[in-house]
Amino acid sequence: MQFNQGRALVIGVANYEEVRRLPEAVLNDARDTADALKSPSYCGYPDANVTVLTDGQATLAGIRKALAELAAKSTTDNTVAIFFSGHGTRVGSGGAMTSALVPYDCRRSDLTGTTLSESELSAAIAAIKASRVLVIVDACHAAGAASLKSDLGEVGDDGLDVGFDEKSLQQLASGTGRVIFASSRATEVSRVLRGERNSVFTTAILAGLKGAAGSAGDGTIRVFDLFNYVSEAVRQAVPGKQHPIFKASELEENFAVALDLGGTKSLAPRYAVRERTLEQIMSDLFPAGPTDQQIWLRAGGDVANLTLGGTGRSQWFSALRLLSQGGGGRNITRESLIDEALEEFPSHRELAALR
Repeated sequence: MQFNQGRALVIGVANYEEVRRLPEAVLNDARDTADALKSPSYCGYPDANVTVLTDGQATLAGIRKALAELAAKSTTDNTVAIFFSGHGTRVGSGGAMTSALVPYDCRRSDLTGTTLSESELSAAIAAIKASRVLVIVDACHAAGAASLKSDLGEVGDDGLDVGFDEKSLQQLASGTGRVIFASSRATEVSRVLRGERNSVFTTAILAGLKGAAGSAGDGTIRVFDLFNYVSEAVRQAVPGKQHPIFKASELEENFAVALDLGGTKSLAPRYAVRERTLEQIMSDLFPAGPTDQQIWLRAGGDVANLTLGGTGRSQWFSALRLLSQGGGGRNITRESLIDEALEEFPSHRELAALR
């Protein structure tokens, strides 16, 4: 079997010309992700549909060309995955500050002119005709790699204001069917544990793609389920230190990102299965999101703690993930939310079964 509609661009940069180098795990992340996508035992992407750029191939011109080719070849029937592992930086100042991905040939004397800005990357993503696009950004290695996992110098010694901020991630997610995964919050780092082949984040991505995220029963791995798995796996690996980010603005479909051909063929972890079911039910009953009929507030939650951008489905996804991590308000629980919903829909058997 092949996931014939799948196309991918995978980029990894560790050994920069001028900018401080990163651990070998960054290149392993890119290569291993590409291998998993192309594997007939795992994700089933056709070999010809996966482009890989590492180090000297990942120049600014090289990345631009690959993005343009991806846009030219993609159709509305495609699912497109873009993976970047390397440095991210903030450029500009004040209200004009934005984020950018750092290519192999970045020049410290001209960061604005030699990096791939959020606006340019957003435009490149918008040019892709595919109706389903997943962008995975692992661009916050710098602080963690330098100060925790290697002897490559101190943070900022090459003039980079490291990281990729959440405002820029939200801009990348603009448009129907666009989803962004980022490895960590803007104030955190993407961790590489000593002696491990991959970063903590990509270790979870790879496990999810190889079957641990579980399928929806149709032989595919779907975007919400993959992120649910990755988020929980990272949380367990480095408790309280790294929190992957999910961004989407116009997303209703829990679309397939790959075939589910590998792994143990066991069900997804119980937390993921339960949360997915409640998410689907709440999205049906309260389609505008957690503020619909004030259901979150009535269940004891604090709406101020929620991310309310995007569609009702994506709001429920984020809200229930926050609730599973102990957030969302002091008095709200999974049980109080279900009980409050049952006040509105007392005959809903599926909902009652979750109590």
